[in-house]
Amino acid sequence: MFKYLAPLVLFIVLAIFLAIGLNLNPRDIPSPLINQPAPDFALPVLNQPGRTLTKHALIGDVWVLNVWASWCVSCRMEHPVFNQLAQQKLVTLVGLNYKDEEPAAKQWLSQRGNPYTIVLQDQEGRTGIDYGVYGVPETFIVDKKGVIRYKHTGPVDESDMQNILIPFIKKLQAEIE
Repeated sequence: MFKYLAPLVLFIVLAIFLAIGLNLNPRDIPSPLINQPAPDFALPVLNQPGRTLTKHALIGDVWVLNVWASWCVSCRMEHPVFNQLAQQKLVTLVGLNYKDEEPAAKQWLSQRGNPYTIVLQDQEGRTGIDYGVYGVPETFIVDKKGVIRYKHTGPVDESDMQNILIPFIKKLQAEIE
């Protein structure tokens, strides 16, 4: 009798795990990099041939790293939100152009506006991998000491910006080193 019930029990167990998995929010996946030093990088700066930027140049400021690409549909949704953030001049906003071609990135910013203080090119995606990026867009908030304090997976909407990112940025900026 057990050999007839075993497949049914196995099916029920698998169905339960599937139902649980379907109800999980991918934004809730914790990053092992939270409260860890941001990975080092030395990347070329878009529109500034021959110039590279390293993480160390950003130490001392709170900064936001927004990982985006011209081929990313979700990035189109969040881009106006970052344009609004840029108008506030609240934080250094670093764009990480991920696995994209330079002409496409330039055209994207020309058409949609450039909210970024600086745009870095990660054409091969190595820096994105170091930051644990598994899809674009992703956004990180890094404190004055260069420690990742927050990660947002998926597009940032107006509510996320007003209720999560801006208050978090202000809190980090108010911290005494």
